[in-house]
Amino acid sequence: MRSPCSGGKSLFEALSLVFCWRPRVWPRVLQSGASQSRHQFLNSYRLPGTSPHFRPVSTMAPPAGDVATEAPEKRQANVNGDEPKISASERRRLRKAEQAAAKKDSKQQQQEGNSSPAVNNKAQKPEEELDPTQYFEKRCHLVQDLQRKGVPAYPHKFQVTLTIPEFIKMYGGLGDGEHLENEEVQIAGRISRVSASGQKLRFYDIRGDGEKIQVMSNFSYHDEKAGDFSEVHNRFRRGDVIGIRGFPGKSKRGELSIFPREVTLLSPCLHMLPERNSLKDFEVRFRHRYLDLMVNDETRKTFLIRSRIVNYLRRFLEDRGFVEVETPMMNVIAGGAAARPFKTHHNDLDMDLYMRIAPELFLKMLIVGGMDRVFEIGKNFRNEGIDMTHNPEFTACEFYWAYADYNDLMNFTEELVSSMVMALHGTYQIQFHPDGPGSEPVTLDFTPPFARLSMVEEIEKQAGVTLPRPLDGDECIAFMKELLIKNKVDLPQPATSAKLLDALCGEYVECQARTKPVFITEHPQIMSPLAKWHRSKPELTERFELFLMGKELCNAYTELNDPVRQRECFMDQAKAKAAGDDEATCIDEVFCTALEYGLPPTGGWGIGIDRLTMFLSDHNTIKEVILFPAMRPQPLVGIPGKHGPDAGAPGEASAPAQ
Repeated sequence: MRSPCSGGKSLFEALSLVFCWRPRVWPRVLQSGASQSRHQFLNSYRLPGTSPHFRPVSTMAPPAGDVATEAPEKRQANVNGDEPKISASERRRLRKAEQAAAKKDSKQQQQEGNSSPAVNNKAQKPEEELDPTQYFEKRCHLVQDLQRKGVPAYPHKFQVTLTIPEFIKMYGGLGDGEHLENEEVQIAGRISRVSASGQKLRFYDIRGDGEKIQVMSNFSYHDEKAGDFSEVHNRFRRGDVIGIRGFPGKSKRGELSIFPREVTLLSPCLHMLPERNSLKDFEVRFRHRYLDLMVNDETRKTFLIRSRIVNYLRRFLEDRGFVEVETPMMNVIAGGAAARPFKTHHNDLDMDLYMRIAPELFLKMLIVGGMDRVFEIGKNFRNEGIDMTHNPEFTACEFYWAYADYNDLMNFTEELVSSMVMALHGTYQIQFHPDGPGSEPVTLDFTPPFARLSMVEEIEKQAGVTLPRPLDGDECIAFMKELLIKNKVDLPQPATSAKLLDALCGEYVECQARTKPVFITEHPQIMSPLAKWHRSKPELTERFELFLMGKELCNAYTELNDPVRQRECFMDQAKAKAAGDDEATCIDEVFCTALEYGLPPTGGWGIGIDRLTMFLSDHNTIKEVILFPAMRPQPLVGIPGKHGPDAGAPGEASAPAQ
């Protein structure tokens, strides 16, 4: 049987045109002016009940120099005008070919007719490649369009019935492909991934509280009252905060999902968001910590560890009868430690005040008042250098324990630190990268007991010398200077006996505390004006510092409670201050008066939370463990995605008026 449109070809030859069985036949059909187009040709064979929108399998052009087109008069027509008879197998083959072409046609129309980057991943690329300023302006226009339409871009309230972790805990046990369409939940989170499969199926990953779930938005579940499906979903981008009302279930592949009936934009992200775990620039991460937390999982883990450290420390002390208190952040005298203070001015009192460098003196006055065990976790401020282990504003914990001495405190510290490491990591031994990620790791071993080294004895042992006595005499000062110069160590300024001893300790003793914590004990009294003198070793005190990897972790001592001796120590500090030591303390008569009422034998202890977190979270710089570390202002470094002099420093950038 021949077809009137086949140019005299058999049905088999016509089918070969569809499936390209005879590649040299199709060019002649294309070149024939009287023949129908390929689209019309295939439609002439359309079977009853099939779609008329059948596109050619191939649209290749005829190669140059091909056989000349046949003359119309040579073509034969079906004189009876009958439709060709097709066998059942050929009919099925044609139907499958037509359905495949129709599917391809539909997909191509979707790509051509939809310019939204949310529809398919290929369409997203141009928007992702926009200049950050253009992207920002485009998103601002979206917000303005929504407001003109009466759609709130920043609604006041969205009722959340389950957090994302609660959703995972409650429905994580569902079977693959199981849906609970009769259960309605409302959750919210930030979009971290957007994809689509056609116009009627959208996928999102949303995150909240450190967890992630999939949002599988299907047109068939969409509530028409929520608006047009495509219009609603075309407005969402990575970084947007959305609320979902829907039902829980799992995809056929077993991924826990929520199937929305309604999705609400709660807060659009106007800036282009970096890809997950791709933000590495330190300047951006530290200046815009919110962005760092948003895209980097490790940053969140670090600050969760910090939170657990503080909570563990608080519970440990409270379980042993300590009471948490708060003491002033500003005082007329900067006391409690040897450090340079920050100065501020009180307008109403018209007087200068100092930000506290330590809460020690106030806490000891509470011991005088009868509060036998007190502690405080809070900020201290020291106007000193910024480096990898120092920040001017830092967090510390101090406690004071009546009727305890420095031996009790060393045992207490061993128990606290080792049990904390075990609680956080499940072992006493943890990995630490001293030179940052990618460097050679070392194993820190917190197994108790910790080694104990007497400071002066260890200096003399390691240097092979005997320091002249007294330690603050001119002979000893000259001897220590010569020893430091011999070892090519820069002399501290001013070169007081306390600073020289501290430099020698750093050269000979602190360096021994590497992968295991070490107590450095029995500091000279000239270095410890608030510590009590040693009961058996002249010129020394009952003091210790805990060191690890050459860095101080905590400081403690038996407290000096003799008001006369305390005044004498304050006088020595005043002389050092007059000699140029701006870290020396002043005489605090208020504290001395409190001592005259009687301070019981007391042990005092302090630890830096930031530095402890560095070791327990495997970071070699303190900026990684402080949410908003001190940074030098750089007005031209603004929010990522904004450029130019108007970018602003943190806290200065703003969005255009809406």
